[in-house]
Amino acid sequence: MTQSQFPSFHMTPDAFRRHGYAVIDWIADYMERVEQYPVLSQVQPGQIRAGLPIDPPQQGEPFDAILADVEPLIMPGVTHWQSPNFFAFFPANASGPAILGDLLSSGLGVQGMLWATSPAATELESHVLDWLVEMLGLPAAFKSTASGGGVIQDTASSAVLTAVLAGRERATRFASNLTGCDGRLVAYTSSQAHSSVEKAVKIAGIGSEHLRLIAVDENFAMRPDALAQQIAADRAAGLVPCFVCATVGTTSSNAMDPVRAIGEICRAEGVWFHVDAAMSGTAALCPEFRYLQDGLELADSYAFNPHKWMFTNFDCDCFWVADRASLIQTLSILPEYLKNQATESGAVFDYRDWHIPLGRRFRALKLWFVIRHYGVEGLRHHVRRHVELAQQFAGWVQADPRFELAAPAPLNLVCFRLRAGDEANRRLLEQLNRSGELYLTHTVLDGHYTLRLSVGQTWTEERHVERAWQRIRETVDGDR
Repeated sequence: MTQSQFPSFHMTPDAFRRHGYAVIDWIADYMERVEQYPVLSQVQPGQIRAGLPIDPPQQGEPFDAILADVEPLIMPGVTHWQSPNFFAFFPANASGPAILGDLLSSGLGVQGMLWATSPAATELESHVLDWLVEMLGLPAAFKSTASGGGVIQDTASSAVLTAVLAGRERATRFASNLTGCDGRLVAYTSSQAHSSVEKAVKIAGIGSEHLRLIAVDENFAMRPDALAQQIAADRAAGLVPCFVCATVGTTSSNAMDPVRAIGEICRAEGVWFHVDAAMSGTAALCPEFRYLQDGLELADSYAFNPHKWMFTNFDCDCFWVADRASLIQTLSILPEYLKNQATESGAVFDYRDWHIPLGRRFRALKLWFVIRHYGVEGLRHHVRRHVELAQQFAGWVQADPRFELAAPAPLNLVCFRLRAGDEANRRLLEQLNRSGELYLTHTVLDGHYTLRLSVGQTWTEERHVERAWQRIRETVDGDR
């Protein structure tokens, strides 16, 4: 039997073209009808698996049959993050150009661990992140043409871990990479910071008991005086401060840590200063919101997520450092099988040295597509509109005597609650989410159960925010 007579189970290019059209049509139809679905999935635990065959198929199935099963088997278990009525957590919004860029990246299937394994993957990424330095008004040191540079991570969690590792190594003169941590290193963040900071110090070997959660002020922002006092106390106890994380827009309440004051303390103490602006960093596209990142030139590293509020589908975190040499020295390891002429020349970036994994996808394509499709002005327009809608919602809350704002609302997150107490707020949230008409999440602020409404989904318009407020009031009225 010749090679050509062996059966092939691969999808041919012609079949891929035909089925690809069908998938694109399905996605386009989904975009048009997404409001028809309950925002929060209504299934019970185990329900999706119960609808799937126990055993895998022994023979291949027609693609048409596979795609036809998506609606009855998969869609009931999907929470629709792309619904314009999704107001939970923070947005993880997609857009047409981002989806198409991701599709092109998947089609190329490159592995961009080294410059040599796909020069375009590296150089486009460096260039787009340099664009973003200008677009966001970031410090010039973050540019790849200066001492620093940017890299696309998967999430802000990976970015903070990378920053913790760099801070650990700088504090120990890179000895921790050789002998491990000696138990004296200490890290700091606010009591309102994202849980990823605690996870990072655990993974980095510093330990959660050596993470200091710094007190916050009445606006839930880190108190610089409390940070300075804690660092002094730790030094007096023979410990070694190595890392501070400030947040521009905390997850619970969108609180804004005072970057400049914290940065000045870190600079005086010689401590690595990381600024996490996962969602709120997108606001800096608009010059009027850049006051929130005042003092960022004092930071050693900075990250924000285009996949949260810049219409770039998950996953895409942009991470910059002011001194790439420290980062590369922290993470670089070069086995024989990765050596190549371009790397040895020192003339290229090998992004494998800028984050935890070796392998990396061509994420820069979707970011490039988004920026080119919307342009800076288009992106600014939508960010401003989302902030305007959130401020409108906050005004409605303040005007209703049954409700109160639980925290300042500087951008697109509104934290609010019924004055009737925690149980009333829990019941309200459960009823709203069970309705399927919208999806909110909660937090606890000053010991009180608090509802959060985040405006930032790609397709959210004024009518969706108005309907959300109407549904909230109707639910309260019906619960009397």
